[in-house]
Amino acid sequence: MLYKRTALAALTVSISAYFAVPRSLQLSTAAMSVSRSVTKKVLSVETPEGDGALVRRSIGTPQLRNLTPFLMLDHFHVKPGAGFPDHPHRGQSTITYMIEGASRHEDSAGHKGIIETGGVQWMVAGRGIIHAEMPVHEPGQPDPRGLQLWVNLPKQYKMVEPSYQELGREGIPTALPADGVKVKVISGKSHGVESPVRPLGGCWYFHVTWDKEGVEVFQDLPTGWTAFLYILKGSVIVGSSPDAVPHAQYHTLVLSGNDTETGILLKSASPDTSLMLAAAEPIDEPIVQYGPFVMNSKDEIMQAFEDYQQGKNGFERAHVWKSEIGGL
Repeated sequence: MLYKRTALAALTVSISAYFAVPRSLQLSTAAMSVSRSVTKKVLSVETPEGDGALVRRSIGTPQLRNLTPFLMLDHFHVKPGAGFPDHPHRGQSTITYMIEGASRHEDSAGHKGIIETGGVQWMVAGRGIIHAEMPVHEPGQPDPRGLQLWVNLPKQYKMVEPSYQELGREGIPTALPADGVKVKVISGKSHGVESPVRPLGGCWYFHVTWDKEGVEVFQDLPTGWTAFLYILKGSVIVGSSPDAVPHAQYHTLVLSGNDTETGILLKSASPDTSLMLAAAEPIDEPIVQYGPFVMNSKDEIMQAFEDYQQGKNGFERAHVWKSEIGGL
């Protein structure tokens, strides 16, 4: 009988211990998560591009060329009379996100429209398209500013038909993970909020803003994906290291991608901070790029030039189409 009582008491203690939350699990989700860290830092220097436009480019420069699948990141500022008139693309996606002001677009497939402040256009160039992107200038309003990100397409998608996914400001869902911070989910998932955009090849893209200093947010990212962030304004501390220092405006930060890292810990180091965060599945394929043509071999690049010059295989309207906005 004594044995049974002792056994019963031991079982009761065991059950209580089983249902108790271990001290290691009494931590916040962010504390249990493992953050990526900064492996490279590149300052985006302003340079001319297009027809009189100014861009701050980091990805795509000699300092940061191999960041698969990301090909180019431009933070553009378009003054009156400047813009990006008719030009072709093949083999990649271009993502245009307007920070301020608006931009008109028109292409050889008959698609046209306006990307307003806070809106995004996700264009898959695929086998070939020609388009123009020109700013909308309003009297007394600031010049249009935004970002364009080029993402490589896997070989299986390089020759698909061109397509668009567009969302206005109100159509982009927003996560509110903590007081003082917002995450606009352009694509991917954040704190239970998911974007309706479905990129080819897999890509998450966020606009994170703070209105308070010292606010932390942990953003989950798929393990093994390439990731970077670009600081639009303010400053941010990245990672959980006690030695982490603030990073300032106009810097692109390449993030580590170890198998044990589940996301990125971000902390605002100034009260008005804004950044873009992107992550995408790396493409383990040869890449050859010549301007707006991105393929897997030199022969395919030569074929792209031939197709464009002869008006075939996606560029059928190359010699007959001219945008209405390219000369604005």
